Amino acid sequence: MPYGPFLVLELANNCSLDFMQEHGTVHPQHYAFLVSEPEFDEIFARIRARGVPYWADPRHRQPSTINTNDGGRGLYWEDADGHNLEIITVPYGGS
Repeated sequence: MPYGPFLVLELANNCSLDFMQEHGTVHPQHYAFLVSEPEFDEIFARIRARGVPYWADPRHRQPSTINTNDGGRGLYWEDADGHNLEIITVPYGGS
């Protein structure tokens, strides 16, 4: 639903992703998503099925592996625009 200059994507957990058309250079950003264990498995399965490269770390030095930081699981991948996307099952610093 449009809201001012943004296209708002409402998420199930009372959060939203707000998109805005930009005509200049878009600089890559980092987006982290806290997901449940079953959601992690579903997302990870789609990443592997599509052959998308993924890493255990934000600097992409540990390819094709996941991390177990803070007692959970996490991984990083890039979207088509070079944004560094991350899914984690435990908040930073632990639960």
